[in-house]
Parts: sequence; C-alpha cells; structure tokens
Amino acid sequence: MVPIRLQLAQINTTVGDIPGNVKKILRVLRQSKKDGVSIVAFPELSIPGYPPEDLLLRGDFVRKNKEALRKIGSQTKGIVAVVGFVDGLNPIYNSAAVLANGRLVGVYHKMELPNYGVFDEKRYFACGTKDLVFRYRGIQIGVNVCEDIWIPHGSHRVQSDGGRTGLLINISSSPYRVNKKNVRLGMLRPLAKRYGAFYAYCNLVGGQDELVFDGHSLVLGPDGRTIAEGKAFEEDMLTVDLEVEPSQTRKTRKSNLPRPKVFSITDFRMSRPTPIKPRKKVPALKLVEEAYRALVLGTRDYTLKNGFQKVVLALSGGIDSTLTCAIAVDALGPNRVVTVFLPSRFTSKSSERDARRLAKNLGVSFLMLPIQRIVDGYEKTLRGLFQKSKRDITEENIQARVRGNLVMALSNKFGWLVLTTGNKSEMSVGYCTLYGDMAGGYAVINDVPKTLVYKLAEFVNQKYKKPPIPKSIFTKAPSAELRPNQKDSDSLPDYDILDPILEAYVVRDLNIVDIQKLGYSASVVKGVTRLVDRNEYKRRQGAPGIKITKRAFGKDWRLPITNLYRY
Repeated sequence: MVPIRLQLAQINTTVGDIPGNVKKILRVLRQSKKDGVSIVAFPELSIPGYPPEDLLLRGDFVRKNKEALRKIGSQTKGIVAVVGFVDGLNPIYNSAAVLANGRLVGVYHKMELPNYGVFDEKRYFACGTKDLVFRYRGIQIGVNVCEDIWIPHGSHRVQSDGGRTGLLINISSSPYRVNKKNVRLGMLRPLAKRYGAFYAYCNLVGGQDELVFDGHSLVLGPDGRTIAEGKAFEEDMLTVDLEVEPSQTRKTRKSNLPRPKVFSITDFRMSRPTPIKPRKKVPALKLVEEAYRALVLGTRDYTLKNGFQKVVLALSGGIDSTLTCAIAVDALGPNRVVTVFLPSRFTSKSSERDARRLAKNLGVSFLMLPIQRIVDGYEKTLRGLFQKSKRDITEENIQARVRGNLVMALSNKFGWLVLTTGNKSEMSVGYCTLYGDMAGGYAVINDVPKTLVYKLAEFVNQKYKKPPIPKSIFTKAPSAELRPNQKDSDSLPDYDILDPILEAYVVRDLNIVDIQKLGYSASVVKGVTRLVDRNEYKRRQGAPGIKITKRAFGKDWRLPITNLYRY
C-alpha cells in the first residue's frame, strides 16, 4: 500500500473575481504544503467561479482565467493540484487541470454537460472526448468533473481502467436542495464498490444569486463507506491519509472499454508527513436545519458579495417577515438589519406589538412609517375615475405599493438591500402585489412553502434559550391586513391543502387528474393550477431568491407568460 495525503479544498469562490479566487487558491496551496499534502483538489470552475454564465462569451474573461491557471501552476512545486478552470477559446470547455512541480501535467474536459433545471452548460461549453488518468507513486488516479460521475456510463468507467485506478477525484459545483447530501451518497457508494477504488468528491460552498452550494465534500473507501466528510455550508479543508494499492498489484478485470492514456508525475515527497489528528464526524443535519442554513448562507453571500452593508425589510408582525428577519440576523448580525413597520388603518394593534417585540428580541433597528395619509392621497387622486366602481383589490394593492415605494426610498437613500418576504406558496398563486410587497432586491424565502415557513420559524426559536419569536405570531391566522378582518383563507385553500397541490404541480409536474387522485377535490385543484399558470408574469418580475427545493421558480421554471394551453 502507498500512503497518500489527500486534501479537498471546499472553498467559497465568487463569480468573476478571478484575482480573489486565485488568492484564495494560492493561500490554500501554501498551507497544504505545510501540512504535507500530496494532492489537493479544488471545486469545479474554481478560478472563474461557478456558474459564470454569459461571462463565458467574453474572450477576455476566458483568457484571464487561463492566465490565472498559469500563475497557480507556478506555485505547485512539491504538490499535485487539481483545479477547475475554462479551457480553450472557440470552443471552450469546462475543465480540470492537473498541476504538479510547477507545470501543467494534463487537462480534462468535462464530457457530460447538464442542460436541465438550473444548468445551461451546453449554451457555453463543448463536450470533452478524452479521459484523464495520471500515475503518482505507482497509483493510478482518475480526474473528472461534476456531472461526469452522475451518469452511469460516464467517464469514470473508462478511468477505472479495468480496476487499475485506485483513486478517482471528482471536482464539483453541485447546487444544494433539501436532502441533496443523501442523494449524492446514494450515487457515489455503488460506484466506489463497483470499481473498488477510493472516491473523492470535492464540492463548492457558498451562495451565487439564487443558488447555494452546500459543500459536504466526501471521501469514500473502496467498500463504499464514508471515510471523511466536509462541513455543511462553510469552507473546509478536508484532509485524509489514504493507503492506496498500486496499480500493478490491483486485481483487474477484462473490459471492452478503451484504456485511457496515463500521465506520470514524479514522486516528489520524500518523507512521510506527520500524522493528522482524527477528524470529528460531521453531525447529520435535520432537513429543517439544513434548509435554514442554506437560506442564511445564500442571504449572507448575496448581500456581501454585492457590496451591501445593510439590509432592510418591511416587518408586518406576520410569520413570513418574521422568518426573513431572523435569517437576515443570522446571516449578517443584528447591526446590519433594519426593519420598518408600515401600518395602515387595517393594521391590527397586535401586529404592531408583535413586530416591535420581535425587533427588540433580535436586536435590530425598528422604524415606523404610517402609510394611511399617503394611501388617502392616492385614493383622492383616483376618486373621480373610480367613483362608479366598488372598492376591490385595487385599493388593497395601493397600500402594498405605497409600502413598496417607501422601503425602496430607504434603499435608494441609504444604499440598503431590500429583502422581500413573500413565500413560495404566495408566489405560486400570485397572492402578492407586483411593485408592492414584491418590490426589492432579494427574495429570501420565495422557495419556501408556507407550511415550511412555520417549521423554520419554530427552529429559530429552538436555537435560543429565550425564544425571540412571540407565540402570537404562530397562532394568528395569516392575513395581508389590507381590508377589515381579512384572512388568507378568504382567497386560498388552507396552506396544508395548498402546499401539497403546489408540490405536485410545480415540483413533480403532475397533471390535474393525477393530483385529484391524491385526494384533492377537482374544483380546488383546477383553481390552484389556474392561478399558477396565469401568474407567471408576476414571478418573472420578482427579485431573485434562494433555491432550496427540487424545483424553484427562476432558472428551474420556464413557463411562457403568453400561454393558452390548458390541461
């Protein structure tokens, strides 16, 4: 057996910040050498950041990323580094570079390009055609990129080289969704067992627009067991000592697949490094905590990477703005969170009391801007045109739009990022006001169904010795408070009925008949799905938000606005 000290550098990169990403990579390389690491791997497209999207159409961007690779390569004396970058110029490739002893040893071009959900890689990249395997200390090591390992017939089959390969390294930028870690394990374990090799999976961490990358890098043994696991939702250097069997002595099997070309790297580590301390097992997260941490990370990175010092949100005393506020505090600290209460004549005293108590408990700034005089001014201006019409949703929306105007004024004046507070249930059926409560820069919980909002809020209270969220916020009936005695249930089914229907229709793509078979009435199902279809125009104009479910609105969902199809 040959000892190999492997490190997976689970870093948080920023799209387009090539100098900053390179600085982070070089800092890791220096520490890796001190720690006696033999091979260090970085995430997919770690130099340009992931996903770079249409920046890839700019030739200067691609050239600068390749210049950065040369700079990193010059610092690899005494270590092997696997680094994600963009290769080529026309066409370009999503690539992994193997660097060692100050030079580029080989380049792997990603073969399987995902083009579903949030992925759009075929828009930019060409498919690779050649596998990459290198030999170090007599061990064959395969390298591939993200999706290549998810495909049963992917490059890892050839790279196993009939069983000669003892270690396979996959560099990834795999976006988070609830339970994604277990999905990855379910994919990796059978592969490690089938090919009898160590499998190292290095994943990106951090937030990028609507995507969150959770880290959770993994090293699995040839028997499929988890040897080491990276932390969730934070940077981590996952370092493990492996004893790998040389390729010459490994049992091989006949294979009709082509044998890959194998590059050799000189053995440059002369002494066995000092043993590392046993790594503590990463505690498994419950799904609610997992989702909450994803929301916190996404909010923090969107805010700070875009240069905002503070955020502001309209605090209504309801559960949605309450959860958004708690997430913002955990993401940024209370000193960077400003709340504003905007009462009208329909706002209850209990809502004001709950909003004030929450702000005090969380230690955030609390502003109060009554809106009734402004609303009256709008209505007076429109009275001549509206005198023959009954009061309806128009007057309700005026209130929401006045609030949106005031919050945006605070944003413009002080440079604060406006966090919107609408949840996925509301966004799905259009129970929100365009240019009103939808106005803002980042929609923290727009992929969180209402029923999950309550669970996440309960989790917030469990985190504190003295729960910050008043019990009355949990027990009051959800209401927009835009007319007397208004309740959400006046316009929508109860959320414990609405959310499963939305899950079936939006996430699982079930049709109306199949949803009815789940036990829901035809009239309710038809009403809900009709609302989803007709409100795409609103969702298109909403702020970007954080994806945590299997299918979120945004890149995941591309329903035509002009759409006359009905099931």
